[in-house]
Amino acid sequence: MIQINTGDSRPIYEKVKDSLRQLIISGALGADSKLPSVRELAVSLTINPNTIQRAYRELEQEGYIVSVPGKGSFVSRDRSALEARKVKLTEQLLALAAEFDELGVTREELAAIIKEERDT
Repeated sequence: MIQINTGDSRPIYEKVKDSLRQLIISGALGADSKLPSVRELAVSLTINPNTIQRAYRELEQEGYIVSVPGKGSFVSRDRSALEARKVKLTEQLLALAAEFDELGVTREELAAIIKEERDT
């Protein structure tokens, strides 16, 4: 289900959160899908349960998952979290594009950078 990139220097909870978010966004985990329990995922990834709990808590705060006491965590039916993420990423992209523009990078060069990255 989730694989953690050990070469990534970010905190483990962020890697777990990003992996789960990607599975949700891609549709690999559909609405109402039950997530593994904190303990199950911690054991399978051999990491501290508190790390998984933090990732789940943040995903819930972002609206990607919902926790049902006594039943577990599930992928949210509410797709507004996905739309909010698109808005946030668009804002970040526009800010980066403006910074590239200030550095003299043309739109064509920027498009080539993005295309090259997507093709790898």
